Amino acid sequence: MPAAGKGELKLKDWAFAIATRSTMRKAQIALARRLAIIMHAMLHDGTEFQPA
Repeated sequence: MPAAGKGELKLKDWAFAIATRSTMRKAQIALARRLAIIMHAMLHDGTEFQPA
């Protein structure tokens, strides 16, 4: 289900795909790691968050 007019959430879909192959716990950890990598890259190159 899309969140409040934001369109599809690709990271959420990606995490749920992992959950179907494995466990929800592993999907949560993978999602947290992916978000940390994205945030680190944004801090490193000075990119600002742009909400959709």
